[in-house]
Amino acid sequence: MPTITVLPHPEWCKEGVSFEAPPGEWLLDALLAHGVSVEHACEKACACTTCHVIVRKGFDSLNEAGEKEEDMLDRAWGLTATSRLSCRARIGTEPLEIELPRYTINHAKER
Repeated sequence: MPTITVLPHPEWCKEGVSFEAPPGEWLLDALLAHGVSVEHACEKACACTTCHVIVRKGFDSLNEAGEKEEDMLDRAWGLTATSRLSCRARIGTEPLEIELPRYTINHAKER
């Protein structure tokens, strides 16, 4: 199983974390299962960008982004060439290094 490394984030993952996840699992589900509090305001419907992540390593091992995901990503804060919506990214066979963006466009969030 590939190792997923989440880089430290001041709010959502202060220490960073590494864990293994099976290929084919949705990246968002794996992150949530391992205690990484990624926002997902649309409940995984690909209707917002709050689960936006930046894939620093292993990007090419993920499934290709669909048209709907690419359209949504255009609205994401801090978009990069290796940005994905974690609700639409399936884990491949290579290790991943993930960065959670500093901000999202979600103006109202509950804690």
